[in-house]
Amino acid sequence: MTIREAAALLDAKIAQDKFEDAPIKGAYTSDLLSDVIANAKEGGALITIQAHKNTVAVSSLANISCIIICNNRPLPEDMIAAAVDEGIAVLLTADSQFTVSGKLWNFLGKK
Repeated sequence: MTIREAAALLDAKIAQDKFEDAPIKGAYTSDLLSDVIANAKEGGALITIQAHKNTVAVSSLANISCIIICNNRPLPEDMIAAAVDEGIAVLLTADSQFTVSGKLWNFLGKK
């Protein structure tokens, strides 16, 4: 499943659309950025409520291709600008982290 396919599946808004529409290789759900650095897998999606530019920096460090911000958290302009610079997709959804994780697991984790 590509990032754009995931956005459609999640009924999520693509808030930052300057990215390569690569396949999502998995997902990691966390709000603790040091945990993301230690445990997220390359090429995956980060499911979080942490809507700030440090989330983009951590995603870049961990080679995460897509950040999914849950609960319709407001997205600051500096976060979007950083994501454009790094080529990381940012999706925004009204769903909770639990719901997003479950939806993605249904399509990515059952293989």
